[in-house]
Amino acid sequence: MRILASLLLVASVALAQNVQREGGLGAGVPRPVKLAPAPAGTVVLECGALWDGESDGVRQNVRVVIEGERIKEVGAAAAAPAGAQVIRLANQTCLPGLIDTHTHTFLQGDRIPGQYDAQLLKQSVAFRALEAAAAARASLDWGFTTIRDLETEGAGYADADLRDAIRQGIIPGPRMQVATRAMDVTGAYPLAPAYAWDVRVPIGVQTVDGPEGGRVAVREQLSHGADWIKVYADRGGRINDQGVIEDIPTFTLDELRAIVDETHRQRHRVAAHATGINGVHNAVTAGVDTIEHGNYIAPEDLQTMAAKGIYLVPTLYVAQYDAELKAGPGGTPVETQGQRVHGDTFSRALRAGVKIAFGTDVGAFEWDISPAREFPLMVKYGMSPLQALRSATTVAAELMQMQGDIGTLEAGKFADVIAVPGNPLADVNLLEKTAFVMKGGRVYKRP
Repeated sequence: MRILASLLLVASVALAQNVQREGGLGAGVPRPVKLAPAPAGTVVLECGALWDGESDGVRQNVRVVIEGERIKEVGAAAAAPAGAQVIRLANQTCLPGLIDTHTHTFLQGDRIPGQYDAQLLKQSVAFRALEAAAAARASLDWGFTTIRDLETEGAGYADADLRDAIRQGIIPGPRMQVATRAMDVTGAYPLAPAYAWDVRVPIGVQTVDGPEGGRVAVREQLSHGADWIKVYADRGGRINDQGVIEDIPTFTLDELRAIVDETHRQRHRVAAHATGINGVHNAVTAGVDTIEHGNYIAPEDLQTMAAKGIYLVPTLYVAQYDAELKAGPGGTPVETQGQRVHGDTFSRALRAGVKIAFGTDVGAFEWDISPAREFPLMVKYGMSPLQALRSATTVAAELMQMQGDIGTLEAGKFADVIAVPGNPLADVNLLEKTAFVMKGGRVYKRP
């Protein structure tokens, strides 16, 4: 896999972290080698153009003045103080660091037959954590400085460890919110193809049955560091003659309501995998906070989502990726009926006023493919480039309740800044060509 080089780099960093340092908790106690902090002085970005996340267009020749982790000033008149480090991005457009609200750092592609099973059956959690660290680094390289990672697929609570290692500066990576194990009901999430009934194999989720079982699982996952609770509201599905995806619901409405109530009672939120008419309806009725995928959503449920402020995270590119796999090298992918239904749902959600946040399901496709491939599909199905960019900045920041720190370039917010060669409001494909990445005032990629 092409990500192997990054994995080896991360592994070498991990070995270096085993050095012994004196002091602190006592002589001989292992202390991690941490990343260098953001520069102590002032850093000035001289941007040829800038989109701040709020304006309808770009501004030319803008300076961003940064002190430590945060932005001090943005504007053409922002002078570079004496002694400041100046980074010149004259041929680039600066914009806020991108946010992907549906990722899987513990998956390295699962669409090739047998690949998913191999990750769960043949790789240790430690090995998968090393790959996840490499995926987190790749996320930064693609320009995504914040992600919401929606379950580890059998790696337990290791995503909480990954998040914490990044926060502590032990490894490079984006800001993370995590959902740990995710939940599904008995018999609904087996490895495929099915193994013999008397052979016990791991599965990718926590099995949860009954309302009280749901409450217990919520408490357990939150106690181990989950930021979000994720549920699988449906499985399977077929497209009927009316273009409706008829799915099989998993949890009962009582079970979903108990999970949502317990999660909200503890001031956390629920993400629901839901692809068809029944799963979406049950999840929306139960009061979840986000619908993941939403391949088909009934008109009345779109109205409810808009009224209640339930976000849609559409993940359009995965189906395109599947079509590309089937077409093979040099082949032309053919749009499937499922893609057409999904695209139509996206368009209807947009017209209905549903909040749509950028999310890709990266990990289902390999991390050496840019998640920014989602943007052209959002535009294809009805968004303007400006709307698509806001879905990955201001809207995504609101979904994660981090709008006070990220999502726009303005004084007081984290200095999460990327740059691309050209105007992404005119051509969203440029977002696959990120040339500069800064997170929290620290530069991770330069032109």
